[in-house]
Amino acid sequence: MIRTCALAACLAAFTSIGAMAQPLPTETFKVLPAALSLEAAQAALAACKAQGYSVTVSVVDRLGLTKILIVGDGASPTGRGLAPRKAYTSAIRKITTGELNKRVSQPGAFNPLQFDPQMTIERGGVPINAEKETVGGIGVSGAPGGEKDEACADAGIAKISDRLK
Repeated sequence: MIRTCALAACLAAFTSIGAMAQPLPTETFKVLPAALSLEAAQAALAACKAQGYSVTVSVVDRLGLTKILIVGDGASPTGRGLAPRKAYTSAIRKITTGELNKRVSQPGAFNPLQFDPQMTIERGGVPINAEKETVGGIGVSGAPGGEKDEACADAGIAKISDRLK
């Protein structure tokens, strides 16, 4: 018993010494501000509304955490769950959900949906990039077809693109 405690104390001391000797690594990344998230979501909602579509729009940060969820007047209840999943998927995978759909449809392709049930391959999720860095994702759900959802998401990103630097 005494040997075990002494060994544990020595290991703790060496671990502490090693931790003090080396500085912790740092990471720098861009952050999508709430104001831009809201502006993109409102622009996507307006783009769909102009075409007669009642949709739900979600914007997430680079980790896939929800920043904004807007449910348009008359939008389907299913959009509350699907729009955030589209935004999450595009932010985490750094590609559109339509592109992910194409990739997983290939024979023998890796399917990340097996491991992360929050992901979806339904079109309408688009990553938000600041230069070459993905800072978030936007998902739209409720237009009649994923390509229309994606077009509205693109309109939302276009509205803030000049400030994504």
